[in-house]
Parts: sequence; structure tokens; C-alpha cells
Amino acid sequence: MSRYSAAEIEAKWQQAWDKAEVFRAERTQDKPKYYVLEMFPYPSGRIHMGHVRNYTMGDVIARHRLATGHNVLHPMGWDAFGMPAENAAMASGGHPKDWTYGNIADMRGQMKPLGLSIDWTREFATCDPEYYGQQQALFLDFLEKGLVYRKNAVVNWDPVDMTVLANEQVIDGKGWRSGADVERRELTQWFFKISDFSEELLEALDGLDNWPAKVRLMQENWIGKSRGLQFSFERTDGGEIEVYTTRPDTLLGASFIGISPDHPLAKELAESNPEVAAFRAECSKGGTTEEALEKAEKLGFDTGLTVKHPLDPNWELPVWIANFILMDYGTGAIFGCPAHDQRDLDFCRKYDLPVIDTFFAMDDQTPVATEAFVPPKTDKVKWVNHFAGIDVATGQEAIDATIDYAEKNGWGTGVTKFRLRDWGLSRQRYWGCPIPVVHCETCGVVPEKKENLPVELPYDEDGKPIDFATPGNPLDRHPTWRDCACPKCGAPAKRETDTMDTFVDSSWYFARFTAPRAETPTDMVEAEYWMNVDQYIGGIEHAILHLLYSRFFARAMHICGHLPEKAIEPFDALFTQGMVTHAIYQTKDDKGRAVYHFPEDVEEGDGGMRLKATGEAVEIVPSAKMSKSKKNVVDPVNIIQEFGADTARWFVLSDSPPERDVEWTAAGAEAAFKHLSRVHRIVTEIAVSTEAATPEADEALRREMHKTIHDVTGGVESFGFNAAIAKLYAFTNTLARSQAGAEAKREAAVTLVQLMSPMTPHLSEELWSTLGQEGLVTTAKWPVAEEAMLVDDTITMPIQINGKRRAEIEVPKDMDKAEVEKAALSNDAVIRSLDGAQPKKVIVVPGRIVNVVV
Repeated sequence: MSRYSAAEIEAKWQQAWDKAEVFRAERTQDKPKYYVLEMFPYPSGRIHMGHVRNYTMGDVIARHRLATGHNVLHPMGWDAFGMPAENAAMASGGHPKDWTYGNIADMRGQMKPLGLSIDWTREFATCDPEYYGQQQALFLDFLEKGLVYRKNAVVNWDPVDMTVLANEQVIDGKGWRSGADVERRELTQWFFKISDFSEELLEALDGLDNWPAKVRLMQENWIGKSRGLQFSFERTDGGEIEVYTTRPDTLLGASFIGISPDHPLAKELAESNPEVAAFRAECSKGGTTEEALEKAEKLGFDTGLTVKHPLDPNWELPVWIANFILMDYGTGAIFGCPAHDQRDLDFCRKYDLPVIDTFFAMDDQTPVATEAFVPPKTDKVKWVNHFAGIDVATGQEAIDATIDYAEKNGWGTGVTKFRLRDWGLSRQRYWGCPIPVVHCETCGVVPEKKENLPVELPYDEDGKPIDFATPGNPLDRHPTWRDCACPKCGAPAKRETDTMDTFVDSSWYFARFTAPRAETPTDMVEAEYWMNVDQYIGGIEHAILHLLYSRFFARAMHICGHLPEKAIEPFDALFTQGMVTHAIYQTKDDKGRAVYHFPEDVEEGDGGMRLKATGEAVEIVPSAKMSKSKKNVVDPVNIIQEFGADTARWFVLSDSPPERDVEWTAAGAEAAFKHLSRVHRIVTEIAVSTEAATPEADEALRREMHKTIHDVTGGVESFGFNAAIAKLYAFTNTLARSQAGAEAKREAAVTLVQLMSPMTPHLSEELWSTLGQEGLVTTAKWPVAEEAMLVDDTITMPIQINGKRRAEIEVPKDMDKAEVEKAALSNDAVIRSLDGAQPKKVIVVPGRIVNVVV
């Protein structure tokens, strides 16, 4: 082939891989296994450049491991349940199932041209009944082991989508999909007992050495272990209010007691006091996340009740209901210390409550005004007064002393608590995995029998389309699906109409990939062989919930006999890649509002970028994450059609370190294509070359070849793809300039093709064939650098004349100083610089530099 035709090459070699089934993974004891997995996509209908980058990274790792003799598992599936499909059905009048499977077909068709080394025989979608039926079996096993339970709980309720939202789905107090103001509502929900594993999940983070430190820290903070003091305030009208605090050292700064609107006392007062009931109703309009409560206006209601301070029975504190206190952390009650907590300070300034300083900065004893003084627990501060006799101490020293004091005097107990709450999995929607239980008036909540699984979602309602336009869960309005017989007594009963949170679907898919057609959730023989995931790749946005839930699920599956003990930490190594960005092009409408334009709609014009259609000047906003709303997206399908998949792969790997964002530019893509075309031309010419051997040039080329093998291998194995590609650029230039003979050049070209094959697999296969190599480069053994070739026999020494660098010489490493001096003074550039002058002194620093003083 005289020129590089990506379209012909890529289709040809993808067919060859498929025919040879080179990516099909089968258990074998002949090779070490390697399991590489990228976080699977949601089938939105179109792949984007973020997908290209993410899956190309995994593909490079998978192909390299295949070449180094590993039995590689590299699967693909679809995270397919969720609200977007229902919203699409509402908008179009269609069905979520049709929308989802149509998108899967489209995205599969867009992904396959990338040439990914995926075992497509293991593909599944989480909305496949075969998958979620096994998920239902897991639920029943968890239920039997006490790992899942049902209780009343205050939840985030989206009044438009009419479903429970996870805290992370509440953005600025609004539902992430509907944009509606989120409300608090008390519902009966199903929960996974993840909190039972808080200590274990926290301690195990120390063993995840191949995870990014920032991810481990994020999980540590989310689990949130803290030691504090739990004690009770005695109510002046009888009874007690129990509080938990992580800063008991500030107890003498208390100015009020705050209870959550969902506290049992608040509920009790609301039954007889309409004002309390109204206040609680007002509080229910806000979200339950800490972020939402932090940003919300601080609101309170004075109950009229008071309590006695535990250190002074004559000191009474008012009891307020406060909208910023969570019921599900601690006891749902706090003592407010406004001088040393900003939320408490804002609250007290609003309601004119006292502010009492308990400590000051060492060099500043100014009373708190509008900003609370909250030093780190490791800082020493000067105490105004402290009941344990502390004058100057760190916060942690004072906390420990306070807990000891309270325990010795019998009015408090040191308690360790965690922020991690049990995982509420109930969702009031159709397009999710049905929870496999039945509600019977006689038997109560009854698990479905496993032989009746899967409990499948109904496609229609007695031959009529399901109504997705009406708010609420369609399963509640589907009597022929909802009404059933009790599995225990046979009496009329009703199915659970809540479905599972989609985080459940993605919390065990990695285990299902080891045996995707098994009649149980996993095949333990296959799981024992393939687990753990050796390399997991995905976005930092999943650092907390997805990864934390997966770690819990792996432990629960082990308890239930579905995973080996070694898999309780399922991901041995984790890599979080950066985003793909692009400049934003915008103009303004007649009201001054931004109007966004796709990159293909603008071009370089007089004085900058302009719209192709009108010539109007375009403002360029600095590069940002690709977003459909901003239209700064590049369609990978168009890129593949124009330049080929290898160009797209090469560019997203080469432009920046993979953990950082990469900016997609048309110029960068064109440059990548030109380089691959150049490689094609150089190697094609070498394939027919008959140049005679030249010993010195042959030796130099071979040395550079082995250095390149060493550096590229190290780059690939350490996720330094951009560094590896930089070395490949340099070696291509070396090969193009080399005066070596045909045999040495052919050897170097074969090696170049092999080293490029994980990044540009199609071009590499074509050039491998052009060079007359047997079989596929994909299955060829990875080249190994010879250690002797990595050691240079010569070194380059700079020459300075009166402190200024003027030249450099290449000399044998073991040349003596006199010979180095002679070589330096006979250098043409040095002779010209001296211009006949005689040096006063020549200083040779062996192996480093030559200094000439004139």
C-alpha cells in the first residue's frame, strides 16, 4: 500500500482479530491471568471523546499484557438502568427498554471501530433479566445473612420525578434530573448494612497501595471516623436530651441545645403545637445533604424548653429545633457552641443568643465577632477557662482530657462514631431492578423464592403501553404485575414496587464478568481464577460511592459464598484519568445571552475565529470539559471517519499525562495523523530496502532501539503513555535519519511496530505484515531490552570557555584526562572560539565537563 489509508487498514485487521478470536478469554493454567477493566458506560446513545480516552488507556494495558504472555480478561458491558431512560420515554412516548437497547446497539457500533481488545462474548447490560435476576438472588442472600433490612427513614424526595434521591443526586437543593426543589419525607425503605463495615472499610484503605492517595483520602473522609463524647442534658421539665459531640472541650461555650426537625422530641411537640408542625413542614422542603444544610439559611424554632448544663445545674440552656441538624448522625441533637462553630455562630447571631469564647489564638485574644475561631485540633490555644484545669494545650489534648474528666465523673462516655450511613437502596421508579419481596397481610414481608427469579419488569400493561407520562412509579399502577400470591402461604399479596438504586447494578458487575452466563451470581471456580481486577480505570467522580459500595458488595458476596476471600478488596490497582476538554465557541444574541456553536461550524478568519455561515466573529472561551450544552464536543465517529481510530487513540494518549485533562484540538489530531502517515512511509520504505550494513551506524541504531524498548515498556507499565509516545516519536526520527544498513533498520522497524501496537494496533498490524513477519503483532511476544545495550560506551561532555558553553564532544567513557583535553582543544568550535589565543588552564572533570580558561 503506497499511502496510509486508515479506513482500509482498520476494517481489515479488525476482521482478522475477530476471525482468530484473539481477545476471547478462557481460563487456563498455562499463563498468568490479568484482568483489566474500565468503568462501564451508561448507554446514552453516543460515545464521546472521554470514552475514547478511557477505553484506549485500558486497551493499551490489555494489549501489552497479552504481548507479555498473560491470559487477559478485558470485558465490556452497559450500566443500563436509571431515570434517563424513563425521562426519554416520557418525552417520546416510547419505552425505556426500547430506548436503552437501541442506544446500546448504537454505542456498540461506535465503539467497535476503535479496535478495542474486548472479549465481546462476555457483554451484558444490567437491564438484562439474566443479570438482574442474579442481582435479586444476591439481595435474597444478603437478606438471609442480615445484610439488608427495612426501616422508616427521612429521605430526599423529588416531587416531580416522584422518587427518592441519594444525597449525591441533590444539587444545590434540587433534583439532579428534574431541577425541582427537593423535600424531606419519611418513607419505609430498604437499606444495606454498610455501616457495619465502617471500621473494616476504613482500615483496609491502608492496604490499597496502588490506588491514588486522593481517592483513599476521599473515602477516609466519607467514612468519617471520629471519637467524641456522648452525654445527656437533663430537661428542667423531666426527661433527657442525649447529644454527641466531637468537640466536648468547648462545653463551657454552650449557648443552646439544637435538635433535628426529625428528632423524636420535635415530632412529639408537633403533635400538640401547630407552630412546631408548620416549622417542621418548612424544614422538609430542604435537602438532607450536609452540603445543602450548610448552604441553606439557618432557621430555628424556640421550643420554650430548657435543659441544665451538666457542669452547673443552675445554668439553663434553651432548646431549639434547627434546620441544619441531621437526625442520622450522632443522636440528632447538639449543644451549640457559636464561638467555635460557624453554623452555630450564624444561628446565634440571627436569634440573638449568647456567644461565649472558650479559647483564643495564642497571639490574639480578640473575642469572636462574625467568624468562628476553629483551629485544627493539632494547634495549641490558650483557654479562657476549662473545667479539666487546662491552660494551654492543643485541641486534641483538651478533647482527650474532657472525655477522661466526663467518664471519671460519671456523666459522659467516650464514643467512636462514623459518618458513613447505611445505604438506602429503594427507588420509586420503573426502570430498575425489582426488589424481590412480597407483602402479605398474613405473613408480612416475604422473600420471593429463588426458583421464581428473575422477577421481570413488565413490558406493557395487559397489551397496552405503560403510562410513563403520569408522575409516580408505573409499577404501583400495574395490578397484573403488582398483585401476586404469597410465596409462603399462597394468599393474595402484593409485590414490592420499589426498584433498586442503580449503584447496586454497578457494585458487582466486575464479578459477573468472570462468568457472565453462570446460573448463580458467580461461578466460584471462575471467580477464584479471574479475581481480582488487576487494573481498574475510571473517573475521579466515582471515587467515593461507586468504589465504596463495590468494596462493601465484595465483602457481602464473600460472606454469602459468591466471592473468594481474596476478592473482598476487588480492585488491586486503580487509575483515575483526566477529562477531554475543548475550547468553547460563542456569540451573543440580541439580549446579550451566550449562543454556543459546534467546532465544525467555525473557521479561522480575519482577526480570529468566525462562523462559517455568517462570518460573525466568535469569542473563544478557555478550554473546558466537553459538554453537549456548550456544544464544545467532538464526535469520535467523525474523527474516525476522517483520520482513523489509530489517530484518535494516538492523540488522546500523547498530549498530556493520563491523570490530567487533555485538550482536543483539530491541529493536534492532524499532527497525529501526519506522524502515523510518516511512520507508514518510513517502514514501508525499509521493508524493500537493500542498503549494505554499516557497523558503527548499525550498532548505534540497535543501542537506541533497546533504550526505546526499555523506556516505552516502563511508560506503558506505569501509565506514562505520553512519555512512552514521546520516546516513540524520538525513535522514529532516529530511524529516519539513521545510516544503518537494511538488516539493522528492518530489526528496528519491527521493534517500532511492536512498541506502537498497543496504541495504534491497526497500523502496527499492517506494517508487521509489510515487514514480512509471521502471525499477528497483537499476539507476538513483547520485545525485551538487552541490559548490555542500555549502558553507553561513550559520553557527551560539554566544553565551557571562560564559563560559557561553546561546544560538546563525544568520548569513550574510560578516556583519560589528557586524551579528553586533547580532544576538546582540537574541536573545531573550540578552535574558532579561541581564535588563536592560548588557554591558561584546562580543567577536565571526568565524565562531566571540560572548562577552558583563557
